[in-house]
Amino acid sequence: MSKSALKISFLLCLLCIFVVTLTESQKYKPTWESIDSRPIPEWYDDAKIGMFITWGVYSVPSMSSEWFWWFWKGQPQSYIVDFMKKYYPPKWTYADFAKDFRAEFYNPKKWRDIIVSSGAKYIVFTSKHSDGYSLYPTNVTYQWNSRDVGAKRDLIGDLQVALKGSGVRFGLYHAMIEWFNPIWLADQRNNLTTQHYVKDYIFPQLREIINTYKPDMLWNDAGWLAPSWYWNATVFLAWLYNESPVKDYILTNDRWGSDCFCKHGGVWTCSDRFHPGHVMPHKWVNAMTIDKGSWGYRRNADLRDFYTIEELLKEVIYTISFGGNILINVGPTSWGTLAPIYEERFGQLGSWLKVNGEAIYKTTPWIHQNDTLSNRVWYTASKKDKSTIYSLLLDWPVDNEVTLGALKDIPVSNVTLLGSEAVMKFSQESAGLRVVFPYLNIRQMPCLWAWSLKISLQ
Repeated sequence: MSKSALKISFLLCLLCIFVVTLTESQKYKPTWESIDSRPIPEWYDDAKIGMFITWGVYSVPSMSSEWFWWFWKGQPQSYIVDFMKKYYPPKWTYADFAKDFRAEFYNPKKWRDIIVSSGAKYIVFTSKHSDGYSLYPTNVTYQWNSRDVGAKRDLIGDLQVALKGSGVRFGLYHAMIEWFNPIWLADQRNNLTTQHYVKDYIFPQLREIINTYKPDMLWNDAGWLAPSWYWNATVFLAWLYNESPVKDYILTNDRWGSDCFCKHGGVWTCSDRFHPGHVMPHKWVNAMTIDKGSWGYRRNADLRDFYTIEELLKEVIYTISFGGNILINVGPTSWGTLAPIYEERFGQLGSWLKVNGEAIYKTTPWIHQNDTLSNRVWYTASKKDKSTIYSLLLDWPVDNEVTLGALKDIPVSNVTLLGSEAVMKFSQESAGLRVVFPYLNIRQMPCLWAWSLKISLQ
């Protein structure tokens, strides 16, 4: 063989090695079968509780919801149209609200303190909703972001910096559809046969927030008016999982197109306020709002519109017992504060978790989720210790004792009340495990709402 032939053969071998190495490094292919094979990061299942922060220009009019613009101009609702006619000039536009989105009292360190004390282990912060306004200094759009109009600062970056070292993971929300974006509307008119909006707008934005903020979670949303092939979802996710700076730890969701809900992507969200009522074969999340009527801040909300702490804890316990995570939303004001009702609820949640967190964090569903005798008693199980389960009671027993039907004929070696050193008496009865609570005055109670029994199985 000639020297030139040997040289060519050598180069071909090097090329083959390069191609094989490159192929192996591209672990996830742009197909749903491959993308769906990526495991959910362990940190997420352990965290259980997160805080959703829905913030934007819509907090200036602060009525109806974060969909204010759409219900004013897209699908007009009479009460919003009448409100605007009564209180604003005839030529007022949604963009005119932006100058008043000043966030003048925004204190990221105070937000950090509220987040940490709430017991939330991660947040999902709005980078952009369907009005298109970005809460960071994007280079994809101009004059419609928090650098150029309104707060004149990087609202996302400031909170991320404040949270460093807190142990709270940082996630971002991103809306695909922008109601009145002319590029999106043009693709719609073309029956989605063009993808200018995706290639020239959405992809650059997604890559921008990933490369700039390197979030632990990407909560994608508002892609339901088009299938995932239009959004090039698998192409983006393959890049995210193989090449991006967050490829080893980022979590995504299932909102990548009309064909993806509860089927493809990362954690299953399925719908807002989702709960399956049974243990799912895939990790899922209940994304819900303390304000039952809106994700964004509302000035016209009534007290009855907000979850009480008892209602919120029921939602938390119910969700965790079935293996879900819960993502609890707050809508800040346009001036950058969390309304006292939110601060109170998250503070109450945090005080409860300080006592009962052992029954929530790093747990897994037990063989029973709800007790067989009482629908106000729920169960979780320790991941670390297979002989430990937790029974969470939404009500303190009226006669200071409870019979747990789910534990009938199951040998138990010990029962304790989390947060208390009081001795718990227990015995196996024909109907189940009878647990006698101690007589405690209000100052001796480990917490004020929902109590957790730690049960050691033999």
